[in-house]
Amino acid sequence: MTDAFRARLRAFLTDHHPGRRPKSRAESLAWRKAWLATLYDAGWAGPSWPREHGGLDLDFAHQVVYQEEYARARVPGPLGTGLGIAAPTLIRYGTEEQKARHLRPMLRGDQVWAQGYSEPEAGSDLPALRTTARRDGDTYVVNGQKVWNSSADIADILFTLVRTGPPNSRQDGISYLLIDAHAPGVTVRPLRDLTGDAHFCEIFLDDVRVPVADRIGPENGGWPLVRTSLGHERAAGAMNQAARYRRVLDELIDLAHERGATADPLVRDRLADFEMRVRIMRLTGMRTISDILTKGEPGPASSTSRLYIALFEQDLHEFAVDLLGPYGTLDRRDPHAVERGRWVWGFLRTRASTIGAGTAEIQRNTIAERVLGLPRGTG
Repeated sequence: MTDAFRARLRAFLTDHHPGRRPKSRAESLAWRKAWLATLYDAGWAGPSWPREHGGLDLDFAHQVVYQEEYARARVPGPLGTGLGIAAPTLIRYGTEEQKARHLRPMLRGDQVWAQGYSEPEAGSDLPALRTTARRDGDTYVVNGQKVWNSSADIADILFTLVRTGPPNSRQDGISYLLIDAHAPGVTVRPLRDLTGDAHFCEIFLDDVRVPVADRIGPENGGWPLVRTSLGHERAAGAMNQAARYRRVLDELIDLAHERGATADPLVRDRLADFEMRVRIMRLTGMRTISDILTKGEPGPASSTSRLYIALFEQDLHEFAVDLLGPYGTLDRRDPHAVERGRWVWGFLRTRASTIGAGTAEIQRNTIAERVLGLPRGTG
């Protein structure tokens, strides 16, 4: 049964492949939106989404096949961070009106969503956030700053955590708001990183008026929603990354052969280690999907896969740069860069892997306390 599904999906992805990504930023955005619309209109979007919201509602085996084939085809992934993070939260906690208004446009790529969680003084310690939302009749007046926001510069909706309780209320005073990214008072500024690109932004919110109807869940009851969001963020990444790094590792092995490095037993040993780790990554992703289907939530074990993937991709790109020798110092703009500098760019990008989406230290604490059952630290 899965073989027939795989064949149909592979045929669709082959026949409707959108071609090479345009170079200009505006054309690239339009190209990705067009692909997501094609995927949705043909009934191939949202492998885990309920059918009533436009998804496929696939079982475990078919979700695994879907992720494998999607990665193999090298077609554009989701726009923004809404599909893997906000959507599961909205499906579980949103009103019927909120679901009807937002889910299908998000899945089709008509609305781009970006996360507004971290702040300059509240990253790993998210309950310390300071962005405030003051109730004024049927609206909230929001003031504050968010930072390290992926895709905020192209977003239509910001799913945001704000403080509706007293300043010292921590997680007991947090609410979950959907903010129109184009509303008066919203300012988004790109942040340039080590790769030379601007993958992140900072957001300034100055007297932004948000309808109370755009709050997900109860006032001051946003913290349980955060756990759902972050758990699904890591779960969505687990299988996607496993499928992606299966391909990336194969390409790294090809590079090692081309450079004559596989004659070195130490190189072969490292490649064998990566092979084992990418297979473990796939099995972990499969377990996460299974947990969501059987329990409704990925649970704290999602922190295990998040930490595992972060360390894996750092190790893999460090090895790739070492394999390149002197060429490992050349970036994408150098005409002598190997494979247009992709391995060097990956090395620079993955320096942040153990920081973004929850630092490695936070993941280790979660694993220790909520998976292994160790006593909570007092320091």
